[in-house]
Amino acid sequence: MHTYKKKRFWAGILLAQFLLFFLFSKSKLIISAFEKFFEFQKGFHQILFSWIPFSFGDVLYILLGIVSLYLILLCFKKKSRNVALLKLLLIINLFYFTYQVSWGMLYFQTPIIKKLEKQEKPSLDKAKKLALIYLEKCKVTRKLVPEDKNGIFVVKDVKPIEQQILLQQQKLPQYISDKKASSINSIKPSLFKRVMNFTGILGYYNPFTAEAQYNSQLPSSFIPFTLAHETSHQLGFAREQEANFIGYLVGIHSENLELRYSTEYFTLKSLLRFIVEDDPNFVKSVIRNYSEGMKKDRLYEKNFIMRHQGWLDDFFGFTNNLFLKSNQQEGAITYSYFIDLLLNYEQDII
Repeated sequence: MHTYKKKRFWAGILLAQFLLFFLFSKSKLIISAFEKFFEFQKGFHQILFSWIPFSFGDVLYILLGIVSLYLILLCFKKKSRNVALLKLLLIINLFYFTYQVSWGMLYFQTPIIKKLEKQEKPSLDKAKKLALIYLEKCKVTRKLVPEDKNGIFVVKDVKPIEQQILLQQQKLPQYISDKKASSINSIKPSLFKRVMNFTGILGYYNPFTAEAQYNSQLPSSFIPFTLAHETSHQLGFAREQEANFIGYLVGIHSENLELRYSTEYFTLKSLLRFIVEDDPNFVKSVIRNYSEGMKKDRLYEKNFIMRHQGWLDDFFGFTNNLFLKSNQQEGAITYSYFIDLLLNYEQDII
């Protein structure tokens, strides 16, 4: 029997991949090569898949899930166990290799915080000052955005927002991002939106097709910034909180009011989450000073989250937290890195 037809061979290859990519992650030169390759494959994949009106990456995930489940079931049958396990190991190897080459190594890029002039630890006082600044910004912008009949902020058309994001990505400060912004729109609503409502996942980037997916059933206050965040991954920023920061830079200077309001509101909420453990009374005071429109948006968000809470939310929160930590990140519920970046970037106004 040929070596490559043995289960031990593919199990060994998988173990060798773990070791190889771990060693790669320690080399700046190799990481730089992966960054260059990302630019190439992203451009190629966007040309290949962006014109398709639905998320082709989601279809790939569905097919992969069906095939994998079928092979797992065959593993319980004696006659087909060896062949099924062999094919399963082959799929895992191919999936892991493709993921690491096209995306996984980007988690080890030079952190944005090291590109900023000063690198001070976030202070509570500065966070409070900035929160008050963004409270006022939100109140002003909220008056200018469209509402539905119930007075809740509504996004009627995402296309202008998507185009504005791509435009703003080209204006990012060179010292923060020297990545090539694409003019190709490959942002798509997820096919899994109904399931996503119960997982707490707002959007995701598909590294196999270079598509940025979002949950189109989210409250409108979430959607524009979610688009900015996921396209930041598309730009090449793998770390979650860095994608938040790039999304912030894209949205905060935008001429599109929906995008600017969603970004300002996200920034305010992130600051309040950072502050609340140390000074809950300050946070309550800020929330009491929301404008009427902001209060309606907040209530709508809370009702949406309450309607969709459940075991799926807990499960995906747990698995996402493990995934983030395995890729040198702080975890799903830790906002301090984004706050680090935000306060260091905005220190001139605080």
